[in-house]
Amino acid sequence: MEPNSLSSDATQPKDLLDIDIEQFRGNNFITLLEADLNDNLRQLKAILPAGLLEVKTANNWIEQASKRPIPRMLFSEFWYEQELCILFADTNVGKTILAVQIADSISCGRSIPGFKLETMAQKVIYCDFELNDKQFQGRYSHNYGEPYVFSDNFLRVEINPDAVFPEDASFELSLSNAIESVIIETGAKILIIDNITYLRHENERAKDALPLMKHLKMLKNKYNLSLLVLAHTPKRDLTKPLTRNDLQGSKVLMNFCDSSFAIGESSSDSSFRYIKMIKVRSTEHIYDSYNIIVCQITKPDNFLHFNFLHLDSEYKHLKTVTERDREILEEEVRRCIVEQPSISAYAIAKRLCPEEKKFNSFKIKILRIYKKIIQDIKVDDYVDSRQLDLFKPEDYNRLNGYEDFPTCTNPEKFPPV
Repeated sequence: MEPNSLSSDATQPKDLLDIDIEQFRGNNFITLLEADLNDNLRQLKAILPAGLLEVKTANNWIEQASKRPIPRMLFSEFWYEQELCILFADTNVGKTILAVQIADSISCGRSIPGFKLETMAQKVIYCDFELNDKQFQGRYSHNYGEPYVFSDNFLRVEINPDAVFPEDASFELSLSNAIESVIIETGAKILIIDNITYLRHENERAKDALPLMKHLKMLKNKYNLSLLVLAHTPKRDLTKPLTRNDLQGSKVLMNFCDSSFAIGESSSDSSFRYIKMIKVRSTEHIYDSYNIIVCQITKPDNFLHFNFLHLDSEYKHLKTVTERDREILEEEVRRCIVEQPSISAYAIAKRLCPEEKKFNSFKIKILRIYKKIIQDIKVDDYVDSRQLDLFKPEDYNRLNGYEDFPTCTNPEKFPPV
């Protein structure tokens, strides 16, 4: 190879160096390349499924959370922003009345007297699956005239009776999708569902309740929602305080919600109700059995609502079992025995028990009365002693006061206390 050819080839890179470097800078070549790489990376992440677990240091989690605003009260300490809250009570106790009142408060940015609201006026989606439009009008008008004027932020939703559901989709799935569409269309961050039964007809078992709670959690996180879901409690013993066990359905409902509160009936006045905190994560458990909020349901003009009265102890508002109540029950048991001398205590309990859920405790009470009456009216000859086998050994233990001893397998050896 000739020297001249080497020198000729060597001069070609030098020609490239003569290109004005400012031309590259002017075209933002590096910036364009970086943007292209980032775009490819985003597309790759979109294709790949998201990881199930996200791992960060505790300090990083706190730093991430510090960039988001502190949740504010929507209904005093009972319900905060970005919480999935469950309000439950018995039928006709006032769940819907209070829920509409809360929705009205948030939609107009005005707190309910006696309660706190820390947010500005904003849109509220109220899914009303309990009342029709005429019933709603009756509650919020004066004899169906002079209607109460709600804020335009109050968006009430009903099920369209003429709607056509896809044949390959269940009613619950169609309803959930429709609610999500309303959330997207309105941009609302507050969602109240009255009531949870319409989202899933079966909530008694964990396998049915778990998908529902997961779906609600997904909606909350996806759209940054604050949810208030209304639920029922079965007919309960009004002599006992409200607890989480009074929520109808699987315990999954209570385990997965962020907060919960309940409405109880007061035995002191038929128009009195009390509000009790059941579960809380964002604050202290303030409104417990010794610090409930007592209210009165009233409608002085065209707005049916809860009127704050005072704080009190729940035990002052529970029903007390009087001596007359005991006498009435004993008379009913005695009548059953006289009419059918061979009837068992178990059969009497089945006949007189007001509710299947309370049967286990009720049959103990009946057995105690039954044994007393048998001794009083001396009808032992008509009673088959084997009927006592219908009761479990632990029932005898509770009846005879042996809770602290091993199970009594032969109760006849132990005389009643």
